Amino acid sequence: MKAHTKETQATMTPEKSLQYLKEGNIRFQNNLKANRNLLEQVNDTSEGQFPFATILSCIDSRVSAELVFDQGLGDIFSIRIAGNFVNEDILGSMEFACKLAGTELIVVLGHTSCGAVKGACDDAKLGNLTNMLAKIKPAVEAIKEPEDIKFRNSKNSEFVDNVATKNVQLTIDRILQESPVLTEMQNKGEIKIIGAMYDINTGAVDFFE
Repeated sequence: MKAHTKETQATMTPEKSLQYLKEGNIRFQNNLKANRNLLEQVNDTSEGQFPFATILSCIDSRVSAELVFDQGLGDIFSIRIAGNFVNEDILGSMEFACKLAGTELIVVLGHTSCGAVKGACDDAKLGNLTNMLAKIKPAVEAIKEPEDIKFRNSKNSEFVDNVATKNVQLTIDRILQESPVLTEMQNKGEIKIIGAMYDINTGAVDFFE
């Protein structure tokens, strides 16, 4: 499989881009890989890059977007931060990726058993981590069940995963609230912004459609 070119990128649509990721994740789940020569892709992308998607994911070592979607060099922009939330710098990166570099799909990818989410659920305190986890707290507060404080912590895996899912949804809301550029592009059908959850037990990605 060749690296994307300006010409192949131009044929992509938000829907086609999403389908590429779905097919890649199915290959990953089945321990298959597209036939790529990565060194050849290094050469092919040396003078330019033409990715078709931008993926915001967690720094978790088990959730590498290139691997779980079976993509090669030059295929996707990968933004990673613990808890897959957005800030001004990440929004600017997304605007560059879509408006200037031509990607037509943004995926906010959360995952099960997320350590950052667990930290937010437990109200963990540690240096700069304290302020970072505060970005995830709105998702914790938005999940009303269970009400008993004894079960609203990292030991309750269902609660943690519900918070992680809500965090993805709130991140998308924030993208649309704080980036007029991306909101306008989505309203025009030029891009699609979608959430997804990766299951660390199965390798499967569930897209929110």
